[in-house]
Amino acid sequence: MSPFENAIQQLENAAKILNLDANKFEIIKKPDRVIQVKVPVKMDDGSFKVFDGYRVQFNNLRGPYKGGLRFYPSVDLDEVKALAFWMAIKCAVVNIPMGGGKGGITIDPKLLSKAELEKLTRSFTRAIAPVIGSQVDVPAPDIYTTPEIMSWIVDEYTRVTGKEDLAVVTGKPLDKGGSKGRDRATAMGGFYVLEQVIQKTLNKSKSEIKIAIQGFGNAGSVMADLLVAGGYKVVAVSDSQGGILNMDGLDIEQVKLTKQAKGSVIEYVSGQKITNEQLLEVEVDILIPAALENQITEKNAHNIKAKVLLELANGPTNPAADKLLFEAGKVVVPDVLANAGGVTVSYFEWQQNLDDKYWEEADVFAKLEQIMTSSLDAVWSKAQEHNIDLRTAAFVLAVSRIADKLDLH
Repeated sequence: MSPFENAIQQLENAAKILNLDANKFEIIKKPDRVIQVKVPVKMDDGSFKVFDGYRVQFNNLRGPYKGGLRFYPSVDLDEVKALAFWMAIKCAVVNIPMGGGKGGITIDPKLLSKAELEKLTRSFTRAIAPVIGSQVDVPAPDIYTTPEIMSWIVDEYTRVTGKEDLAVVTGKPLDKGGSKGRDRATAMGGFYVLEQVIQKTLNKSKSEIKIAIQGFGNAGSVMADLLVAGGYKVVAVSDSQGGILNMDGLDIEQVKLTKQAKGSVIEYVSGQKITNEQLLEVEVDILIPAALENQITEKNAHNIKAKVLLELANGPTNPAADKLLFEAGKVVVPDVLANAGGVTVSYFEWQQNLDDKYWEEADVFAKLEQIMTSSLDAVWSKAQEHNIDLRTAAFVLAVSRIADKLDLH
């Protein structure tokens, strides 16, 4: 099943439960606009290469399109359409006034010099400048795009349009209008949700709760820090090279230093080396997939011991596994809720730029906590009401909020 077919299947499931008007379903299931552009770049050797760029604006019923730009070799239209749809859902789940968009360029940025990367970004910005803007469509960083790349977009957009619009993108450097707390927002949002879920599901003290995290990039490592500071026991972490397990708890500070010095967590000495696949099946209370998509499938779902799964990664659990986990009584907190802290603080950045007022990190996180916990409560209520899993409940909530904005007259 392609990513977009999967997305539409999720929409159909929610529509059935909601008894959604068939006309509204037909309108919601298609993107408003699909943009494909050529991105010509003069390379350092003087030759020209032309890359494929995309922006899909899925739905703006609740506000300007919002969603990341990824510079990645596998970017194609089907993937971008699915991601744009999921962004519309994610923004509606956390009830922020934005729609769904996504974009990218089919490129391996590691093969470009910095000068070529900047030229690529500026060329792409010129191509999409007529269809973006703070009141229209607000891109953000995603895979292999950075705050610096966002600052190039603002600069080029200003040059093309003749007016400065800081809020045209989010995820900018702090000195260029970025928001405090953005670098930790995804993990922080997930942490606020997880604490609520723990209260509802696990009858244990914090120090007894064992947690495994697959993926030790920004989101996974910040989440590990938050959990240890919160009094929980992180017993396993992994990166692309493999994982490390110590059932007495890992010294996360030492794990981070080891990764910094030696390139991988597997060099950490106080523990047992495990594979990424084995980490998923460790005897823990909570499993946090924070790495790649499609990690939990019908092949390994039966072996998951954790009672609670919190998806910090996008799409780590496939639909067949979802069904098996729900039947086994597991609680899966879906990505469209669990990792929505990132887009929520992006929305805060947009708001701060428009108001020309900047918030302290404590204010950012206080507002984030309120949004994440109330969103979890709303999703939890829908799940109880319809006796469905949390992912389906999140889609039911989001689709109903989007459909409410549709006037068919």
